[in-house]
Amino acid sequence: MSHESRSSSDAGASTAGVVENAGSPSLWSELRDAIRGTSADYTKIPLRRAVFLLAVPMVLELVLESTFAVVDIYFVGRLGASAVATVGLTESYLFLLYSVAMGLSMAVTAVVARRVGEHRQEAAAISAVQAIWLALLVSLPFAIIGIVWAQDLLRIMGADAWTLEHGYRYMQWALGGNAVIMLLFVINAIFRGAGDASSAMRVLWFANALNIVLDPLLIFGWGPVPALGIEGAAIASTLGRGAGVLMQLWILFRGGKHLRVMASHLAWEGATLLNIVRTSLGGVGQMIVAMTSWIFLMRILASVGSEAVAGATIAMRIMMFTMMPAWGMSNAAATLVGQNLGASEPDRAEASVWRIGWYNMAYLVLVSAAFFLFPAQLVGFFSPDPAVVAIGAEWLRILSYSFFVYGWWMVAVQAFNGAGDTVTPTKINLVFFWLIQIPLSWWLALHLGWQQSGVFWGVFVSETLVGVFTLWLFSRGRWKTAQV
Repeated sequence: MSHESRSSSDAGASTAGVVENAGSPSLWSELRDAIRGTSADYTKIPLRRAVFLLAVPMVLELVLESTFAVVDIYFVGRLGASAVATVGLTESYLFLLYSVAMGLSMAVTAVVARRVGEHRQEAAAISAVQAIWLALLVSLPFAIIGIVWAQDLLRIMGADAWTLEHGYRYMQWALGGNAVIMLLFVINAIFRGAGDASSAMRVLWFANALNIVLDPLLIFGWGPVPALGIEGAAIASTLGRGAGVLMQLWILFRGGKHLRVMASHLAWEGATLLNIVRTSLGGVGQMIVAMTSWIFLMRILASVGSEAVAGATIAMRIMMFTMMPAWGMSNAAATLVGQNLGASEPDRAEASVWRIGWYNMAYLVLVSAAFFLFPAQLVGFFSPDPAVVAIGAEWLRILSYSFFVYGWWMVAVQAFNGAGDTVTPTKINLVFFWLIQIPLSWWLALHLGWQQSGVFWGVFVSETLVGVFTLWLFSRGRWKTAQV
């Protein structure tokens, strides 16, 4: 950490301490403000308070999102290993969609945060609208491919006979209705960039609560509602997310505390849209590299068997669930970096990243301990199959050895993205995921015959290395000069 950033961090902590000693609001009052949302200027208030007000709703937002993922796989797990494998194989393709949505969201957060930091609210609103148009355009080819070639896509991934006969409808719904996924990502990125994290949180609370209610009803049936099996899980997700998008649009046009879109902003603005596209290319690239790496890993696991895919899928859901608070804090770092760079406060931007990084590390050390001590119990909650439980538990145990490194990796990556430097993480992912993770996992799993253990150890090695390297690169500080 540079001398300047340490000074800024110390100054922020000192200021926060002075304010607290002078009779700042109580913890419960601050928690209420964080959940309800405030109009605070995050470039001027004490750094500790800024992190708290942004991180709390972002953490709660993602915790509920991951809660739905866990609940969803719990219900699907009652249908058997092939049904869980169907979800895992479909998500391998959805990860491509997520990579585009997340890459676009990174750009949107960076651009909107920078404009808000510059106090150019109308420019921020125009950028938000262009991002929505772009999201709709991007979703169209995914929908067509998913509806028409669902069985072929599953066959390429080595799906078993049950999945090819019954599971393809799950993929048709999941990819065919992908526009709601794209819009949820992008509009919530708009809210986060503007500093309105509480609105993003409420949207996902509503959408995922509806998903959780609809999931068992449509999967198993109830009264006049027929049992749709694996297809019902995808329909429930599409309906819940669609309702969330309607809520987002209502908030966006009704006017939040930091950003309001008006009818005059709806026109197509080519220059603004192209700026978002240029900024998003690096983000899309970094996510495509990471997500396609997961597709290759799932293909290797499919060669081992459906139990390996199912165990890995459940372990991944558990991992994502426990990572969501850390991702929420990392998203807060992206907003703080973007807004503070817009306000010409680069040292404050860096200080916010180091502070959040320590929070993330402390949290994920606790998660690592749970993975090490109770892996079989965690996986066994989602599947009664002993083979699936053994495989999933093995991955959680291996992850526990370095899971806390993720905390620093997440914050450092989001600092680059929040600054608008989305190209650097792309290059990092290309080396560590494509050139190290995939070949190493294949060599260990298939060439040496370690099977799923080879994949798990390949992931452990590559992602530990990428975390350490990304943090080192962040500490050099070149991201502070990125232009958006």
